[in-house]
Amino acid sequence: MNGTERSVVISGGGTGIGRAVTARFARQGDRVTILGRRAEVLRAAADMIHGAHPVRTVAVDLSDPADIEARLSELPEQVDVLVNNAGGRGTPAAAGGGLKEVAERWRRDFDNNVLPVVLLTEALLPRLASPGGRVVTVGSIAALRGNGAYGAMKAALQAWNHTLAGQLGPRGATANVVVPGYVAGTDFFGGPATEEELSRRRAQTLVGRVGEPEDVAAAVAFLAAPEAGYITGEFLNGGTLLGR
Repeated sequence: MNGTERSVVISGGGTGIGRAVTARFARQGDRVTILGRRAEVLRAAADMIHGAHPVRTVAVDLSDPADIEARLSELPEQVDVLVNNAGGRGTPAAAGGGLKEVAERWRRDFDNNVLPVVLLTEALLPRLASPGGRVVTVGSIAALRGNGAYGAMKAALQAWNHTLAGQLGPRGATANVVVPGYVAGTDFFGGPATEEELSRRRAQTLVGRVGEPEDVAAAVAFLAAPEAGYITGEFLNGGTLLGR
């Protein structure tokens, strides 16, 4: 418990990392609202997670400004913590595609990874607690090591976060990014990894194991804590990279 319950909004809160983050804040006694496109997935996650308060769900397309505006009345009037977790890796472009296919791929990754974060944050900035508000965005190691369009979009979020931190600083609020490497137990790669793949991933880490959703949730909770009020404009990596 933080001693005082907070209002927490989490995008992509229905599966994988987002669900682990939701469970973490719910256990702390916070009032949690989770967002995502699939209402049934959100409801299933909310039913699984038990805390001092029921988890609220709002189905919304976060790449659609009109849909976000239509759902604002369903979101908390004050937001103490915003966790931007929505996003995903699109399917690679088919070999031999032309420029049209390349453009479609990059636009799709932009719509999936950048717009949901930027639009939701902008929509909730007037409601973010001042002082004390926290914005934590879940990025990816791909922003630093490269992974085509997906990596470029995650890198864009880190650059955007610098600007956001500057905007929030005078309000006594912070903005940071968690940068996981490979995290087991998610749908990111479309299914469970083979033991051979897990061994390869483990060998790439500094700590000798792959990440779990709960590891990322712990990092998010740390950056969102009242005690982390002097940390902003930073990224926190997950056991793979040495600093910047």
